[in-house]
Amino acid sequence: MRTGIFMVVVMASMVLASAAHAGTDPASEKLFKSTSDHTKFKALQQDFNSGPEVTKACLSCHTEASKQLHRTQHWTWEFLNPDGQRLGKKNVINNFCTSVASNYASCTTCHIGYGWKDDKFDFTSEVNVDCLICHDSTGSYRKQPGLAGNVVTKPMENPPGSGNMIKPIDLKKIAQAVAKTSRDNCGACHFFGGGGDGVKHGDMDSSLASPDTALDAHMDATGNNFACATCHMTEGHQVPGSRYAPTAQDKGGARLRGKEYTTNPTTCQSCHGQAPHKANAKLNDHTDKVACQTCHIPAYARGGVPTKMSWDWSTAGKMGPDGKPLTRKDAKGHLLYSAAKGDFVLGENVVPDYMWFNGKVKYTLFGDKVEKSDHPTRINHFEGSAGDGKSLIWPVKVFRGKQAYDPINKSLVVLHMA
Repeated sequence: MRTGIFMVVVMASMVLASAAHAGTDPASEKLFKSTSDHTKFKALQQDFNSGPEVTKACLSCHTEASKQLHRTQHWTWEFLNPDGQRLGKKNVINNFCTSVASNYASCTTCHIGYGWKDDKFDFTSEVNVDCLICHDSTGSYRKQPGLAGNVVTKPMENPPGSGNMIKPIDLKKIAQAVAKTSRDNCGACHFFGGGGDGVKHGDMDSSLASPDTALDAHMDATGNNFACATCHMTEGHQVPGSRYAPTAQDKGGARLRGKEYTTNPTTCQSCHGQAPHKANAKLNDHTDKVACQTCHIPAYARGGVPTKMSWDWSTAGKMGPDGKPLTRKDAKGHLLYSAAKGDFVLGENVVPDYMWFNGKVKYTLFGDKVEKSDHPTRINHFEGSAGDGKSLIWPVKVFRGKQAYDPINKSLVVLHMA
């Protein structure tokens, strides 16, 4: 029985050139030769029965790794922004699958840990850290939905009763082949945010595993072949470039190798400087008002993978003529309607919306009062204006949806999805 009503909501997400899980990049092995042969380490010459057993072996050499990771957003899924809003994946609401709350066992498939099934998860445990999700180079490491981030080490049926048998992964083989991170490592989670390939971001999907120059000049698999970490330069496992605190305007110059910086290394200016246009210097006059991405990302979802543009939960529940839950797909097999989730609108080669943006984002969080009106509720709101001296024109993906709303408590509703 439906006890709530549905409210139209809008969420904007930054369109940034993106990337990311390891082993299939042809140049990764050539570029990132390790000084260690992990097959020779005694700690890894054993059969492992769980992910934490592998981590324990890793920590016998990499003694500080888990302690470092415990201080990262990838581990805590929390971020306190300068205005005091407690954000992070654990706290925000979106208009895709709505929230981690009530859905831990499935959402934490993409956590860099093992066993986060509820709010009693031990964030202080060093062996709960998952090293392999970021450092696998075999392409065979998998986390199955619904297992709270744990891996399959024995044949099992998942979901139970489905008849779908999952084969165990070879943790020994994977642990002996660890390497620096690659696009495939990061993409194992980030390409599939929101429930499927390319669904959420629009500029991140599986086409970036091996893109050509036209799709991504930096990640071109036969050219520059950048990994995500080429720009998201990590120190002590801290990955810079947060979407919760983006750098809207970088007034610094290109970085000098060897010099220490406290600024964001993922901006275009950190490599290209403030006057990147050598052949047509007049174009440099625009950089004080127009973000680089505004011209250099003329469209998103360009790699043959559509992105989701809207999601209407209010239409869920339809049955087919056979009395079974209805599904509808397009000619390419992409889901357009699900009885469990409602209607979807997909898009490819989408021209972005454009906004003045100064780096501040306000979020509507669970429990915030939301007044019903004729206007959409903005789940996240990019702040900025032409005259504030801090904003640039940025390209964004605006995602629109209609989702559950509690008219008594006047708040958005978290849905139990898994």
